[in-house]
Amino acid sequence: MSNYILEMRNITKTFPGVKALSNVNFKVQKGEIHCLVGENGAGKSTLMKVLSGVYPYGEYEGDIVLNGEVQKYSAISDSEKAGIAIIYQELALVPDMTVYENIFLGHEIKKGRLIDWNETIQKAGDMLKKVKLAKVNPATLVKDLGVGKQQLVEIAKALSKNVKLLILDEPTAALNEDDSENLLKLIKELKEQGVTSIMISHKLKEVIAIADTVTVLRDGQTICSLSAEKGEISEGVIIKHMVGREIDNIYPKRSNSSFGENVLEVKDWCAYDPKVGRDILHNLNFHVRKGEIIGIAGLMGAGRTELAHSIFGNPSDYKIKGDLYILGQKKHFKSPSDAIKAGVAYVTEDRKGNGLILIDDIKQNITIANLRTLSQQGVLNKNEEVKTANYYKTSLNIKAPSVEQKVGNLSGGNQQKVSLGKWLFVKPNVLILDEPTRGIDVGAKYEIYTLMNKLVEEGMSIIMISSELPEVLGMSDRIYVVSEGKIAGELTAEEATQEKVMEMATV
Repeated sequence: MSNYILEMRNITKTFPGVKALSNVNFKVQKGEIHCLVGENGAGKSTLMKVLSGVYPYGEYEGDIVLNGEVQKYSAISDSEKAGIAIIYQELALVPDMTVYENIFLGHEIKKGRLIDWNETIQKAGDMLKKVKLAKVNPATLVKDLGVGKQQLVEIAKALSKNVKLLILDEPTAALNEDDSENLLKLIKELKEQGVTSIMISHKLKEVIAIADTVTVLRDGQTICSLSAEKGEISEGVIIKHMVGREIDNIYPKRSNSSFGENVLEVKDWCAYDPKVGRDILHNLNFHVRKGEIIGIAGLMGAGRTELAHSIFGNPSDYKIKGDLYILGQKKHFKSPSDAIKAGVAYVTEDRKGNGLILIDDIKQNITIANLRTLSQQGVLNKNEEVKTANYYKTSLNIKAPSVEQKVGNLSGGNQQKVSLGKWLFVKPNVLILDEPTRGIDVGAKYEIYTLMNKLVEEGMSIIMISSELPEVLGMSDRIYVVSEGKIAGELTAEEATQEKVMEMATV
């Protein structure tokens, strides 16, 4: 008998104009945690979609062998019957349904032709215990749970289908440190119960902590598989295989760090949120100088993103008190267009939901925030639009056949570069970056960090909000720590440590 629960042999998958996978070979041993890594666009998610039946048999070349038998899935339901479950980064739960309804959605427990709700609730409770959510009432609506608990409900849903091979695509991307740690512990416990896991992740420290084996994909091809047992797994080795070169310092140093006048200043800033009926920001004071990167750190829910939203001008969301100054002049933004005119741009943390129009192409997404500069008397100059989009495609190294490529078909890293391109075309004085590297690979991160340094050296000011403390410490000139809607402290780059930031964040 083979030790492998899964063998994917010579898998090739082609999209119009792009070969996403080229003769990929991928083996997973029974009962192991196998991490799949690679740059954005390397083919990781495509390979898992082939495995799970999203791309059915006949739409790819090669063989899927599960427990020694060749599989020919025509739909996701076929792979689920075979014991495979996939959990995507964007959770597939119905927010307005209960936890128990979500867990058994699509494979309801029936008595005759009717759903047996009593047994459904009982078994949902059993599943919740398995994923360490015993205190959650199965009748709770999913929308009333935090993101971390929703992720565990997704796993409970997978376990309810008698899963043998669990695939997790960026499972900790939207989680805070505690929720991430709990999830990784659960994956290890599931291993002890006989569940084999495949995890796609860009967080290499988590990969090193959890993986028995790491397989690296690059440009749609298998580069290598590394064994923890043989001592082959390290951050440096993984990065070298992922990007094809060594990256000595993931946070590149600036050639010079000189700061000018205050470009943006906030005084006694308060924001009342009518949806929750209380103030969510309380008397915040901070500033950012010309040529400076300031980091905004804090725990999830501390008010970091709300601060960015309130500055950028969302009067329908919040009632604002306090003063905002741009280059010494008092401003009041009634809408994002006011902020843009004043030289402030905001790259949202939710690039798919709020940052980009996924059904439109690169060209349209890059130029949409500044069409007036490409228009005369209300008529768009399409040649200039193409020229502008190609400039940012080249300068940001956006990997796509052309600027006519639909943004929804790009990898996460390339989508983030398009989002950056859109706001760079506005030519702002202040660029707010909310989770600028969430869900993207180490190579793309390095490119974005290098770009940030270039922008501030040219005189731009950057406010960076990030949940990744090493990123905040590695890129910021000063750090403001936010806790419960207040600024709990300010640290220079020289003063800042992870311990000091966390101490302030938990005050």
